[in-house]
Amino acid sequence: MYNLFHFIFCAALLLILHTYLLYPLCMMFLFPKAKTKVAEFSLEDKVPEVAVLIAAYNEEKVIKEKILSVFKTTYPLEKIKVYVGSDASTDKTEEIVENLKNEFQNLQLIKFQGRTGKIGIVNHLQTLGEHDILIMTDANVIFKPQTIFELVKNFKDERVGIVAGNIIKESLTNEGIAFQEKKYLSIENRIKSGESNAFNLVMGAEGGCYAIRNNLFSQVPGNFIVDDFFLTLQVLKQNKFVLFNQKAECLEDVPSSTSGEYKRKVRISSGNFQNLFFFKTFLFQFFKPVGFAFWSHKVLRWFTPFLLILCFLSSLCLLIFGGNFFWIFLIQLIGFLFPALDYLFKFKSSALKFISHFYLMNFALLEGFIKFTQGIKSNVWQPVKRNV
Repeated sequence: MYNLFHFIFCAALLLILHTYLLYPLCMMFLFPKAKTKVAEFSLEDKVPEVAVLIAAYNEEKVIKEKILSVFKTTYPLEKIKVYVGSDASTDKTEEIVENLKNEFQNLQLIKFQGRTGKIGIVNHLQTLGEHDILIMTDANVIFKPQTIFELVKNFKDERVGIVAGNIIKESLTNEGIAFQEKKYLSIENRIKSGESNAFNLVMGAEGGCYAIRNNLFSQVPGNFIVDDFFLTLQVLKQNKFVLFNQKAECLEDVPSSTSGEYKRKVRISSGNFQNLFFFKTFLFQFFKPVGFAFWSHKVLRWFTPFLLILCFLSSLCLLIFGGNFFWIFLIQLIGFLFPALDYLFKFKSSALKFISHFYLMNFALLEGFIKFTQGIKSNVWQPVKRNV
């Protein structure tokens, strides 16, 4: 029995280390440049028509700045159409957009009478035109002047299906969960850049800012939650490139509310498990780049809560054999308690706060899995409170 429990402990620990340490380090440091040459548009070329799709619910704090950032661009304005879908907003979101329409003729507001959810809105907005490229973006993601061109330029190469933007997280404070989220998401962008350079794929374009060929867009099932990952895998199924463009920079505020971010992670987690079972065929392509990245970057992370439980239970069983497993068991027990200890004592140390963040987000993953098994009926969302 000792050998069995020891194997379970070591195997679970190795899988956690692979997804959180080994794979990220390989992507970040082994692939600094793209292996494949991809054709690019220049501003002198006849560039494609672009539709910017924004689903908004009560975004009065950010919607004006967002729209102005879209039109303050190096991309030809006559090639851009902006669609804002208001999900029955009850604040001044619709009024602000209506006023901006007087300044920008290629801005259109579509009002939804009842709460529809982001996916229903995006599915509808996609049908409103025959634009070559769709840019999916959130209301609180602020573009830089070069963002649109950098998102679009690689579509000169017909092999390219999606280009993910480089969303830089910023916040007015490092309180709550903001500091940990900024660091974590900065590392995520570096991993995606490495995946793009190594494999011509990104394992999940972040929904805040990415571009997709209109003819590759697939209507997302109505009860799905994570539309960006669904569309990414649909494009990968068609053997198209999904690239990360580091120069396609844009800015997004990071919420400082720990409870708000926790709820968002639970929601995203349940949506991730929807995608996992919908695209389960990728699980059997382990020796292909797409399967390897799927397992390494996503699947093992989603199952880390279960791997942590396996480590804990196997080390508990190994206590009867003595040795150092008492201390290994005790360290894990303290780890599980870290979020509560952080809440009570307000850790100042960055290292301690990152440990707390790791366990808290894995609790969110576990809760998301439970909600997934109970069935998801709606994708209607409540935005996290903005810091602006």
